[in-house]
Amino acid sequence: MDRAAAEAVRGNDPQVYSGEGIFYLKECRPTEKTKTFDRFYHENKDRVFGFLIRLTGDFHLSFDFMQETFTRYFSRYRDRGYHPALLYTIARNTALDSIRKRREETSYRDEVLSGDGDPESQIIQKQGIDKMTHALQQLAPNDRELIALVAARTFSYKEIGKMLDISEANVKIKVHRARLRLREILGKGGE
Repeated sequence: MDRAAAEAVRGNDPQVYSGEGIFYLKECRPTEKTKTFDRFYHENKDRVFGFLIRLTGDFHLSFDFMQETFTRYFSRYRDRGYHPALLYTIARNTALDSIRKRREETSYRDEVLSGDGDPESQIIQKQGIDKMTHALQQLAPNDRELIALVAARTFSYKEIGKMLDISEANVKIKVHRARLRLREILGKGGE
């Protein structure tokens, strides 16, 4: 946008700020804090979403929870720095609170898969995802949460233990047992 066009949009309003062709109200100008949060968001959103999708089994609900998680984090903890463990705790609590209220289950398989590949491989992928989702939903909520945290590959066993207030050794044992139960369920055909 050339200078004349920018002046025409801005007019004589001293409250309007122009940066990189985008106009902001001066009160809404991006600050270093918002830029840092933006970086934190982009670094963690996919992992948090993956964690939530494993926890809930619902694509749209997980997306809503992810947005709610970041909103809560920014509104309550932005002055304390950016800590992924706290973010995951908020995500977990957001999901569990909502699940307790809603108690509804839906599938996310159609949203997860893209149109890439041949139809046969897409069907095989969908069946695999359906089977795994169904098996995860049959696990106890605590086991499902542990599997989701480990699968996110963001935290060590020690960090997961701190989040759940259990020892690292206990996390390893519980994850091992949850994996065994998951294998058993999958071995029975996910029934």
